[in-house]
Amino acid sequence: MLPYIINTMRNVKTDILLACRDGLNNYDEIVDLIDRAIVDNPGNSIHDGGIIKVGYDVELDDYRRISQDSKSMLQEMEESERNKTGIRSLKIGYNKVFGYYIEVRHSGADKVPAHYVRKQTLAGAERYITEQLKEFETKILGAQEKIISIEYNIFVEIRNHIKEHLTQIQDTARRIALIDVTASLAEAAATYNYVRPEIRTNGGIEIKDGRHPLVERMLTSDLFVPNDTNLKHKTCEIMVITGPNMAGKSTYMRQVAMLTLMAQIGSFVPAREASISPVDRIFTRIGASDDLVSGQSTFMVEMNEVAQILKYATPNSLIILDEVGRGTSTFDGMSIARAVIEYINKKVHAKTLFATHYHELTDLADNDKSGKIKNFCVAVKERDNEVVFLRRIKSGGADKSYGIQVAKLAGLPKSVMRRAETILKELEAQGSASSTKLAAAAQNNDAAVQMPQQSQSLFHSQLAEQIANIDVTTLTPIEALNTLYKLQNQARKEIGISE
Repeated sequence: MLPYIINTMRNVKTDILLACRDGLNNYDEIVDLIDRAIVDNPGNSIHDGGIIKVGYDVELDDYRRISQDSKSMLQEMEESERNKTGIRSLKIGYNKVFGYYIEVRHSGADKVPAHYVRKQTLAGAERYITEQLKEFETKILGAQEKIISIEYNIFVEIRNHIKEHLTQIQDTARRIALIDVTASLAEAAATYNYVRPEIRTNGGIEIKDGRHPLVERMLTSDLFVPNDTNLKHKTCEIMVITGPNMAGKSTYMRQVAMLTLMAQIGSFVPAREASISPVDRIFTRIGASDDLVSGQSTFMVEMNEVAQILKYATPNSLIILDEVGRGTSTFDGMSIARAVIEYINKKVHAKTLFATHYHELTDLADNDKSGKIKNFCVAVKERDNEVVFLRRIKSGGADKSYGIQVAKLAGLPKSVMRRAETILKELEAQGSASSTKLAAAAQNNDAAVQMPQQSQSLFHSQLAEQIANIDVTTLTPIEALNTLYKLQNQARKEIGISE
């Protein structure tokens, strides 16, 4: 392909392609050597033979001929010896004990040449060996081993010769790789209507109708919904994105990161218009993972990654955080998520996209004096207790997570969904006051939030109160059994199990 590539690039004008073209070499001598020496489909191992072509090495061809045509060669030698000696009963044979031999019946003993060496005497014949037959035997018995040895040595010689040109070959490979990447990006840009982004130094990322370059190609029945992005240090430094699962939050955030990276490497981007400032790093905390070998849970891995991001991110970084705090209890996770956003806003000042199911965090934007935290959500249309994801990022926050509706789409049994809706209503009634207190405490105090004792659990119930009020030190054994029986019945009723 090298001659074709060099010929194709003879009229290029851009600096990057000229630099690639001018360093390319055909390596005709090496190509010719490989073409003459190496078979088109060699085996998997260089120690098994079958590598070198017929006609490249005379000695190797001789051994191959011996290995493949030993029977006909023996017949030729046998006929030749008969003609030389005049012994018509002469024949050449082989056994495992004595190897190859020339057998002559006693009737022809007077015609045996002097250079024949007696090897074995039989009742009706004598067996002899000659130097020619010894050489033939050595070649026959060691032919395959010799073939493999010769092939390996030839291969090593060729490899060492090519190795002398290794630096130039590697340089050509790098140039070809750069040409390949450039051509591929250009083809994608032309095929899928990418645009040339403006590269700015104002620190902002402005994208109009941006699209995810991979997801849009994977969709077959649906159209990809494009979205805008406007991240600026002075007006919108942190985007808090709320909305249900499956709605497109993660796709949108990855899309922003990918378009930023594509622009920074010199590629066109899938958008209607883009103005992007280079970033020093792109930090991501997306997806669930664990490290069982070292004993780290999913939540621990998540916290380690968040810690690294907060430690190393700068105002010139782009941070993508997806569902921080989901691996622990509701209040713990919400507190961590809120504290992370506040830390980035006050200390780091990096451009940040923060997706969360904690729609309670939307009050951060309302109470942010700097005005750099903005709420965004994924547009959702509700119809008869069903949800339709519109995939559109719009200004404002979501007021709920639509988790049960998403579970319905996944196909959970109807009885499970009905029970989940009942439990959700109970928990929302119990937890609304606690959530309000948590938000108020966070707004008024940057220190750790202390919740009232009764709000420590979302599963607070009458059963818990009854257990808490039992004086176990005064109960007789029979009273303890009766009390336990009553508590069990109460628990069964609360979780919906009939007696």
